[in-house]
Amino acid sequence: MSLPLFLRRSALTLTLTSAMAAGVAAPAMAEDSELLNSSYDIARELFATINPQFQQQWQDEHGENLNIQQSHGGSSAQARAILQGLRADVVTYNQVTDVQVLADAGLVAEDWQSQLPNNASPYYSTTAFLVRKGNPRGIDSWDDLAAEDVELVFPNPKTSGNGRYTYLAAWGAAERMFDGDEDKVRDFMRNFLGNVKVFDTGGRGATTSFIERDIGDVLISFESEVNNIREEYGSDEYDVVVPPVSILAEFPVAVVEENAERNGNSDLARAYLDYLYSEEAQRTLAGFNYRVHDEKVVEEFADRFPDTELFKVEDVFGGWPQAMETHFASGGELDQLQRRQAN
Repeated sequence: MSLPLFLRRSALTLTLTSAMAAGVAAPAMAEDSELLNSSYDIARELFATINPQFQQQWQDEHGENLNIQQSHGGSSAQARAILQGLRADVVTYNQVTDVQVLADAGLVAEDWQSQLPNNASPYYSTTAFLVRKGNPRGIDSWDDLAAEDVELVFPNPKTSGNGRYTYLAAWGAAERMFDGDEDKVRDFMRNFLGNVKVFDTGGRGATTSFIERDIGDVLISFESEVNNIREEYGSDEYDVVVPPVSILAEFPVAVVEENAERNGNSDLARAYLDYLYSEEAQRTLAGFNYRVHDEKVVEEFADRFPDTELFKVEDVFGGWPQAMETHFASGGELDQLQRRQAN
């Protein structure tokens, strides 16, 4: 009897990426080349599939064995680990600001977003909802999530890029609902945040709370993640709802140039990121329910991705630096909303 999909993926992940429980890769056995990819916490299974594909391509083209190690966690925590000495060659994150902090520190090129197509985002997603089978709460859009009897689970925006996307998606949708009336938007956001039962530190923790601890009516996460969860844990247990309006969630990648050069991996690191734009990798990404840019692959997987209007952080919030300062800095909108809610 074959193992369930999530167990097979977990086994594959453990085979390819050691020491993930600690979030940092362990030393590898001697190989011709070794690469370390620092990534967000729900990307373990994705790169456990992509890495062997790239390893085979590298061996075919260069005649070298390649060992790829992974370091996983909240992308902000991963960026801090690099600032503190983690010698990652590349980063594959879920928020622009976590790459930019490395650029500001001189570890990543200043023009990193222009070095690769699509703002250095080889794939993207949006924010969607995972609900119990049959959608008993009748969740169809963001406004349903502020109702009194709805319990929500999503990561803490203070610690998770996933959570920040959720918060900004809700705010942006409310601005459209209330035609920019700031008082009504803030009332909506207070109710929305008041319905959160658990603020886990990252996306994987939120999934555990919703699935294994059976907390909440709605898990809010990336569309890719909620679809992967439904596939792993059973379409007879959960449904996915993609709201008619949501946020564009880019997944930026970059070479950590200082580390890659010191590790002798500059060409390898660039080749690894270039591979993510290849048709083969784009097909794998789409298979993991990420939206991609390759036109042929987009057409092949069109039935997986419902039409939804996606707005950009830049269009609604003025860009990530402004959004971080306005909403997530100490004393910002998030803190004020939670303070008033508590009072």
